[in-house]
Amino acid sequence: MSRKYPPISLKAPFFLHGADYNPDQWQKYPEVLEEDIRLMKMAHCNVMSVGIFAWSALEPEEGVFRFEWLDKLLDKFAKNGIYAFLATPSGARPAWMAEKYPQVLRVEANRVRNLFGQRHNHCYTSPIYREKVAIINEKLAQRYGHHPAVIGWHISNEYGGECHCEHCQEAFRNWLKMKYGTLDELNHAWWTGFWSHTVTDWSQIQSPAPHGETSVHGLALDWKRFVTEQTVDFCRHEIVPLRVVNSDLPVTTNFMGIYEGLNYWKFADVLDVISWDAYPTWHETEDDIELASTFSFIHDINRSLKSGRPFILMESTPSTTNWQRVSKLKRPGMHLLSSLQAIAHGSDTVQYFQWRKSRGSSEKFHGAVVDHAGHEHTRVFQEVQTVGETLENLTELIGTSVNPEVALIFDWENRWAIKGAQGPRNSGIHYEETVKQFYRPLWENGVPVDVIDMDCDFSKYKLLIAPMLYMVRPGVAERIEAFVEAGGIFVTTYWSGIVDQNDLCFLGGFPGPLRKVLGIWSEEIDSLIDEESNQIAMQAGNILGMTGSYQVSELCDLVHLEGAESLAQYKDDFYAERAALTLNRYGKGYGYYIAARGQESFNADFMNALIRNTGIFRGIDTELPQGVTAQIRTDGIDDYVFIMNFKSSDCTIELPPDIFKDLISGETKTSQLHLPAYDVRVLKRSSKQVW
Repeated sequence: MSRKYPPISLKAPFFLHGADYNPDQWQKYPEVLEEDIRLMKMAHCNVMSVGIFAWSALEPEEGVFRFEWLDKLLDKFAKNGIYAFLATPSGARPAWMAEKYPQVLRVEANRVRNLFGQRHNHCYTSPIYREKVAIINEKLAQRYGHHPAVIGWHISNEYGGECHCEHCQEAFRNWLKMKYGTLDELNHAWWTGFWSHTVTDWSQIQSPAPHGETSVHGLALDWKRFVTEQTVDFCRHEIVPLRVVNSDLPVTTNFMGIYEGLNYWKFADVLDVISWDAYPTWHETEDDIELASTFSFIHDINRSLKSGRPFILMESTPSTTNWQRVSKLKRPGMHLLSSLQAIAHGSDTVQYFQWRKSRGSSEKFHGAVVDHAGHEHTRVFQEVQTVGETLENLTELIGTSVNPEVALIFDWENRWAIKGAQGPRNSGIHYEETVKQFYRPLWENGVPVDVIDMDCDFSKYKLLIAPMLYMVRPGVAERIEAFVEAGGIFVTTYWSGIVDQNDLCFLGGFPGPLRKVLGIWSEEIDSLIDEESNQIAMQAGNILGMTGSYQVSELCDLVHLEGAESLAQYKDDFYAERAALTLNRYGKGYGYYIAARGQESFNADFMNALIRNTGIFRGIDTELPQGVTAQIRTDGIDDYVFIMNFKSSDCTIELPPDIFKDLISGETKTSQLHLPAYDVRVLKRSSKQVW
């Protein structure tokens, strides 16, 4: 039985291919708008995101609305088989609003209100701003909620930032009252007795400020939580008038990778489909492999946010950016490769910023499908054409997804707490880098991975990896124990099991509630300066079959065994011969503890041993050259294996004894696959994985 998710829109049951389109900027150039339709069809583009930042064109004066230009555009789209994600314009307010209602503008942490300018320079709590957003959104919904060209709502654009105005301070205090109930509970959770910071009235609470409070970690953590929840509430407020008119239109808002300011998991239940904006800096170094792994990791997060439901690649660049440190051109082939990379990890769209380059202002040199030259006779346009043609050959993949046996925990609140902990390494504790170091060997082996937070369900996985699980929220340790007891493999590292959800240290010994499942007690941790290192030596006959020694750095945990067995020991310093890698047998499963930060060679060997010993499913059962990965989408009947070469040189892959159909070329592949530099193949076979 085939298992597929429904398409993003039943009107468009195929891969969506398009861009952000800003016709409001070109109203004085009707010939440009006419030409755009011809070029869109030539580029095999079938969807545009329209109306982002168009508020001043939609409402040039308060209460005066101008929809004629948008009417003409959407009608023209409908006649030409082009669809639209229609945006709400809240990402940037018009000048008249800031002038008449300055209270809509943000107040920074220094308590100074911003001037008009930029985007997202508005307060999500402001009653006036919420009122004006509700009005414009209702007008858009009433006019276009049933338009044949509109297939979804693009809510605002790249939510981010925070406001410290009095409206937000009061909302924060009310949020804290709801969370803690009493000041006694709040003072205990924040440990305010330190430095005599006990709060005796709710009015004394202020958000963190550079000239005020920065030392109460519970306050800092709760402020970040509040900013996320206030932004989510604003997003929900935007959606209400849209749902009233047509509840069938899906809603999304575009995320920014692993943007630290907002916990994207809190948006998952509010949105119908996840979308995000990907801007890798290809060719900035000689080796694109690490970058490719990083962006695969982020694609996997966005798929995991909705438990495997396909996501939207809302923005990418068909050529360069104009805002990164260096904006290099994509080498031939890289645009198709990076576009299909998103598809391989679960996207059902490839979309760009932007369709046509702006003539002026801050993104006039940002890459686009249509350059300032204004025609199709460019390398970039032709590569976009190729992507469109390729996606049309892959329609049968729509709604398929990824079915991983491995989950990797990357938790926003854990990251906030680690970075605010003030120790043990304030020169860089490298949480993100550590998580990605565990991801890369899985990616190199073609192992599908879900990237989740600690509140997700663990029971469907064989292997659960939680690097630096510093914070352990209530119930998490119990679910980890149940996972391992039932036969799961759990891996964690140094600096885990240290604090609870309030950033209060666990009493009774680290790793706190993980101590039982790991069978160790951590007495102290040695922080190494950047020039220092130690060595760990694998012990003979260990269960992983690993041999030799590995260099470790940054953090070395000194543990006592409480039922666990040692697989490796430190070689140097006063803690030489103490356990550095342990295994605890718990129920039917195992808990591994890595006590020190290893280099890539250790992570690769350790993860390879786990994959080999546990029989974890790989996309394709063959040796993959360095820089080549295989990712898989499936519906339980057919597998679609994406083999991608991120190297600047050709390679040959030996195929396992299966019959593969190349969906791009139409050829049958049975023994070898030759991949030129920056090339990709999509191979179809009968499903190998139990769903």
